[in-house]
Amino acid sequence: MYDGRTGSTSPFEQTVYLLSTAGRAVDRLLADRLDARGMGPAHQAMLSALAQLGPHGRRDLTEHAAAATGTDSAQALDDLLSAGLVHSMVVQIGGRQEVLTITPAGQAALDVLHDDASAVQGDLLASLTKGQRAELNSLLRRVCTAAARGAGRRAPSRPGPGWVLTGGQRRRWVAE
Repeated sequence: MYDGRTGSTSPFEQTVYLLSTAGRAVDRLLADRLDARGMGPAHQAMLSALAQLGPHGRRDLTEHAAAATGTDSAQALDDLLSAGLVHSMVVQIGGRQEVLTITPAGQAALDVLHDDASAVQGDLLASLTKGQRAELNSLLRRVCTAAARGAGRRAPSRPGPGWVLTGGQRRRWVAE
């Protein structure tokens, strides 16, 4: 039994497993909020990229969203364009290129998604004090920075799409 002072006898109560469990719970809660708004992670990734990084070419934006979400993002982009949340224009710079920008309606939709994320965060962290929340945020930022550095040095632990884990605890990936 984990008591918080001496550590745990269970490997599944180690910090890395707890972070993974918490991450999956957050993903589910945020996905529910996105789904209620007719969106998915790719929609949010594209709106966020356009809001933070400015105009993008279609290909760059869909690749960015696919890398962030692990999903095909072409349909999500079409959804955003048809809803008027993203605007497309053709420019002639070194050839013809489609450039995408976020519209005011897209920024408003992104603001609502940020409000949803804040509500989920408030619910999940309700038992922590303001100071504990700030400390947790700081620690997680450091962990994420270390994870990003480490990810660049090692091969991924899982092959690309089309592969599944088999054998329970054994780490064997096979093509679907």
